[in-house]
Amino acid sequence: MPQCAFAANKPGAHFVFTNDDVTSEGNTATFYNVANNGALSKKKSVRTRWDGIAGGLFGMNRVVALQNGKQGCAYLSEAQTGQIVSISLPSLKTAGSGKGSKTDGGMSNGIGLAVNSSNLYASFSDSSTIGTFQLAAGCKFKFLGDTTAVGLQGGVVDGMALHGSIMVVTYGDGSIESFNIASGVPVSNNDEQNSSGSKGDTAYPNGVDITADGHFAIFGDTANSTIVEVSDISSGQLSKTVVYHLGKAISSSTVVLSPDESLLFIGNTQGGSVSAAFFDKTTGTLSSGCASKRLKQWGNWTYLGGLAQQNTTGAGGDLYAAEYSSPSSIAVIHVESSGGKCTLQESSKSPVLDKASPGLLSIGSYPPRGF
Repeated sequence: MPQCAFAANKPGAHFVFTNDDVTSEGNTATFYNVANNGALSKKKSVRTRWDGIAGGLFGMNRVVALQNGKQGCAYLSEAQTGQIVSISLPSLKTAGSGKGSKTDGGMSNGIGLAVNSSNLYASFSDSSTIGTFQLAAGCKFKFLGDTTAVGLQGGVVDGMALHGSIMVVTYGDGSIESFNIASGVPVSNNDEQNSSGSKGDTAYPNGVDITADGHFAIFGDTANSTIVEVSDISSGQLSKTVVYHLGKAISSSTVVLSPDESLLFIGNTQGGSVSAAFFDKTTGTLSSGCASKRLKQWGNWTYLGGLAQQNTTGAGGDLYAAEYSSPSSIAVIHVESSGGKCTLQESSKSPVLDKASPGLLSIGSYPPRGF
């Protein structure tokens, strides 16, 4: 599919932003300026016409960002009404909106998003479909069609990641699958399978990330400890996952690779902390790294949600984690990594309150990581 020709926009914007998932009177996306030292300061809340559900599955990215040339766009889902909304960056103005088919919906567990330079993908948890939207200039988009996506035990799409012509998804029932997206609309690679962890450790893949070269898919599991699984996808299909036990912190439902792929950051979504594992991008192997203490406001909030990073180079700078509560907040965690050792230390300026959100699960950063 051809690349879209985007108009120029002002360079230099640096944001962490949210899908506040507001349930009435219009949802908001809140944008925070990112200082050189990683500190966040509120820039603006952008209100939309549609509503969220203040909840859903951990692995779903309800916000994604795209930088295509000098054009920047943020996309967020509105699960209660089934809408997708785009925001132009750095002007922070709504640019487009749209829905999938008449039967697409996400009120039960949300609408997940993934994007590349040509298409936006939305996983609808009510209808068990993945909608494909073609991107156009000015952060606008057009619905192309749906693909049915159902787990082996009937689960809905949870996490979703893209690289080149492959899309990898997790389902809420322990199964995983990949799709070919070379022609835009996903076509199953017929490799749907239960993960190794779901069979032996009662661990269920939730979040997913893919390496910069497209060789490995990495799954963060919902489990009683920190469990991550890795599948070799260099053949264009999923291989049997390899299970890694990386600590005792409860659950590992959100994962993100550092820009240099040296570290895998893990949100201990039900344990109130963040972990990091060392990753070998050549072999796809993981080894235990470090973990933060329980974050400061643990007990005042219920879960950790999605993760975002300060920088697009090196180990990624500071790490940001969504703290689900009413109102919600964003934890700021300082990362140090050198000589095979790492530390994760919550900043003295953490957490940053997100007054607008009654249940924050998804955050993003702009400019986005390069893969």
